[in-house]
Amino acid sequence: MSPNSMKAVWYRATGPAREVLRYGDVEAPRPGRGEVRVRVAASGVNPSDTKRRGGWLGMELGHARVIPHSDGAGTVNAVGDGVDPGRIGERVWVWNAQAGARPFGTAAEWVTVPNAQAARLPDGVPWSIGAGLGVPGCTAHYAVLGDGPVRGKRVLVQGGAGAVGHMAVQIAVLSGAEVIATVSGAAKGEVAVGGGARHVVNYRREDVAARVRDLTGGEGVDRVIEVDLAANMATDVEVLRPHGTIASYSSTSGPKLPLAYYPLAFKDLRIHFVQGYLLPAPARQAAIRDLTAWLSAGQLEVRIAEVFPLSDTASAHELLESGRADGKVVVAVGS
Repeated sequence: MSPNSMKAVWYRATGPAREVLRYGDVEAPRPGRGEVRVRVAASGVNPSDTKRRGGWLGMELGHARVIPHSDGAGTVNAVGDGVDPGRIGERVWVWNAQAGARPFGTAAEWVTVPNAQAARLPDGVPWSIGAGLGVPGCTAHYAVLGDGPVRGKRVLVQGGAGAVGHMAVQIAVLSGAEVIATVSGAAKGEVAVGGGARHVVNYRREDVAARVRDLTGGEGVDRVIEVDLAANMATDVEVLRPHGTIASYSSTSGPKLPLAYYPLAFKDLRIHFVQGYLLPAPARQAAIRDLTAWLSAGQLEVRIAEVFPLSDTASAHELLESGRADGKVVVAVGS
């Protein structure tokens, strides 16, 4: 391999992972003005990455070639004009590497991103943890805190053992909330409790709304962090107190919502459609600040399900799509 090339994974058409993902040598990137280049150690795989690759909801490629994954962690090894050379050698985690008009993600030995999209990774934090912060961490932070402080409030986290949900449980607790989490079984209940949830509700065996009313003395909750709005909207509306908010970051089971106007209106409820790739600048800065501080203090856990080599990225995508991943799926890129 020449000094101007690197190992990477890419696709040129949407479709099943095993059919469209390719592994080999591509031209190494150079940082442009205002950019840093990161030698990637670990690349995080998110549902948005697999959905784009699979052409979910008719998503088009948009580029001749896409190197996937928006999240990663590694070491800055070059900077472009206008960037402090002192950043070279810094441990960082990156976000939105492959997003919008950028087709070059972290499933590669090197990646370039705007300087602001490489946040300092505290010493001692494993690369795999850093690769799990961008989408899950920032999405969870915005979902929990994007509609105001939660100190002294009750928060229901739907899917409290998932990648975003587990982070949301922890962030809400660290921010002073009492958390109730829904889970699909006992093992996932332990995960949610380990994150700080005061109560867990097994949505497969219990009536969630009835159980939440019981746990709150009939008062309900102030905010819901929602993983599947179409599936859970009726429950969310039932358990919310007046003036509450549903912060929903996904609705995979039903992209078209069964929206009944008056049940929401009679409680003056709000639905916040959270998009983790489009945080307002102040919200992004707050997320980076808080996530970094909590990591430094050892207060934040990112659960890792499995780590795959870069050459087997297809298996990483397949595991995530299977729904069997118990935590974050990561691709190891460099040592």
